[in-house]
Amino acid sequence: MIKQIKNKLYFFVAHYFKFFAQIRLAKWQPKVVVVTGSNGKTTLLHLIESQLGERARYSHHANSSFGIPFDILGLKRKNFTFDEWPMLFFWAPIKAFKKVFVEKIYVVEADCDRPGEGRFLADLLHPSVTIWLNLSKTHSMNFEKIALGRSQIKEVIANEFGNFLSQTKDVAIVNGDDELIVKQTERSRAEISKIFELQLENYQLYNKSTQFKIGGFEYNFSSLLPREIFYSILATHQLLKFLNFPEDEKYRNFQLPPGRSSIFSGIKDTTLIDSSYNANLNSMEAVLKMYNDYPAKTKWAVLGDMLEQGAQEQEEHEKLAQLILQIKLDKIILMGPRVCKYTYPKLQNPSAEKFERPKEALGYLLANISGGEVILFKGARFLEGVVEHLLANKSDVEKLCRREKIWQIRRKEWGL
Repeated sequence: MIKQIKNKLYFFVAHYFKFFAQIRLAKWQPKVVVVTGSNGKTTLLHLIESQLGERARYSHHANSSFGIPFDILGLKRKNFTFDEWPMLFFWAPIKAFKKVFVEKIYVVEADCDRPGEGRFLADLLHPSVTIWLNLSKTHSMNFEKIALGRSQIKEVIANEFGNFLSQTKDVAIVNGDDELIVKQTERSRAEISKIFELQLENYQLYNKSTQFKIGGFEYNFSSLLPREIFYSILATHQLLKFLNFPEDEKYRNFQLPPGRSSIFSGIKDTTLIDSSYNANLNSMEAVLKMYNDYPAKTKWAVLGDMLEQGAQEQEEHEKLAQLILQIKLDKIILMGPRVCKYTYPKLQNPSAEKFERPKEALGYLLANISGGEVILFKGARFLEGVVEHLLANKSDVEKLCRREKIWQIRRKEWGL
């Protein structure tokens, strides 16, 4: 009942903050660059930030119908608790008329978690540039009521993201290999720049770095990046070309955001690859394929649930099993009720273990790690809390995702 009330009031309340955000945005008048899509938005935003630096402002930790107006107004939520809201309502009209930001470019990460969100945010932002590189069934349960059937879910989600293209004024940079994304470009009057997989000439993964060869040039990163990130590298290149800014082809200032294939030293000389920020089938596939290329003697994978899949929950988790079977793993640890119910039975693999709760999975890891393993973490249900207890250097805790107070409370409630 409480959740239903929140959903009904969501846009009603969000419009209050949008009204004042529009006032400030009209005074500020930056060139708006929207980064959208189902996966990899934050990594792309960080790639762009490594190039533009202080010439732009970035919507870090804000991608929703509330978060983006808050960011424009300079409002901050520290603990994500209910008692913060009265002051947010109070400050919104005051902040609307404060001195605007000095940066002339605003790079915004924008999501479409629910029907209407793309339209809401596109109407607020009216982007000069939109970058849209992927589409998956993320948050599909929220779109089921307006989809005609299971096969229509992705089309409905694509239509929601397409609202950004319809409002884009100058350039839309899109994945030319995705038919549903390309179809949505028909709604845009902007110049369309398509990126194709054929443009990637070579991809090589090392212990702590990744190399992409594109257009005869080698891009080297001191991070683990899935093959699909080449779309983001090319999109960044296209954006810089539009803005008439030079490109640092070495990406010297690039740093991965927390929970996206970050590498840590673990207990007993293990290596932890933390990709625990979120998960849907597409992102699972990208990270698992990357891990398959990773050079290591002993590979373990701890995989959690994919949330908000709605009626397609069983189908998506069974497809996950097929992905896992294509990867060479020494130990598979599934954690969460969905992977236990749907993924585990399809594996029929003696090296697979299943646990419904993160504390149980952590207990298994602590008892069975012998030393020297490389362990990948990907999925939902507080996997970052499991990683936290396996770190060799406890100061690395601050480099994990979900450090806010509300998440600390929830992890404690789950025994972490």
